[in-house]
Amino acid sequence: MAGLEPLYAWARPAISRPQDALVCGIHWELIRHGYRCLGAGDQPGPDERKSELLPAGWEANKEVYTLRYKSMDDAYELLLKAIMVEDSMILNVMDRRSQKVADVTLAVADYINPEHLDDFHKVYKNTEELRMRITSGIIAPLGPPAGKARKEPESKEDAPRDENPLRLPPRQPMGARAPHRPSPLSPFAVGGEDLDPFGGRSGGMIVDPLRSGVPHPGIDPSSGIPGRLPPGAVPPGARFDPFGPIGVGRSGPDPDHLPPPGYDDMFM
Repeated sequence: MAGLEPLYAWARPAISRPQDALVCGIHWELIRHGYRCLGAGDQPGPDERKSELLPAGWEANKEVYTLRYKSMDDAYELLLKAIMVEDSMILNVMDRRSQKVADVTLAVADYINPEHLDDFHKVYKNTEELRMRITSGIIAPLGPPAGKARKEPESKEDAPRDENPLRLPPRQPMGARAPHRPSPLSPFAVGGEDLDPFGGRSGGMIVDPLRSGVPHPGIDPSSGIPGRLPPGAVPPGARFDPFGPIGVGRSGPDPDHLPPPGYDDMFM
């Protein structure tokens, strides 16, 4: 508790009991958090000024200590009453402007060695716990003064980016990853080959008997189909839908060339 040692040395003539030493430590903790003492008692006196020191007569009443504080920015005005109840000290603090109240109960023996009131280096113990109790029980509920140093906000680089579901992801460089190819068994792959005929995808809806997986040896549309297409009429590798049964040899007559039944009946 840096700074408490010279304050304790200055107030040592007035310290005669363990609770005096505890009030001195509580006073310095309020000073650390941006408050300054105005005086003792409930009512203000003439020519009061903010001070880091304890006011005259602060230890006059060993049962009830009454001190008034004001923040450096004048935003808070505290009335502190430390009431002794057996071996414990009850701190009751009220902000006169907002009417907020905070209470903390401290066991004097937990923070003061009564046999070492003359030795600053031995009189206080558990100082970190005392600071936490004052901070969490008084400073935080009433609000820290504006003059107290606050934690700097995080830089924009450290702040998390806004997750916008409509924002497009960054483009990937060419060759960074393989293009996504849906599984042929996926229902969403239907029509994929029609959208990208040269991508090697599956799922097209245009029927191509030559690429259906059924072998048709000897058929190459680019070389022509005798009696139907001349050579070169179909570009090499192009999708081709034959306009008729595949194969040059067909068994049986062509039904389109047979005369209708009774065509020679003169009465029809």
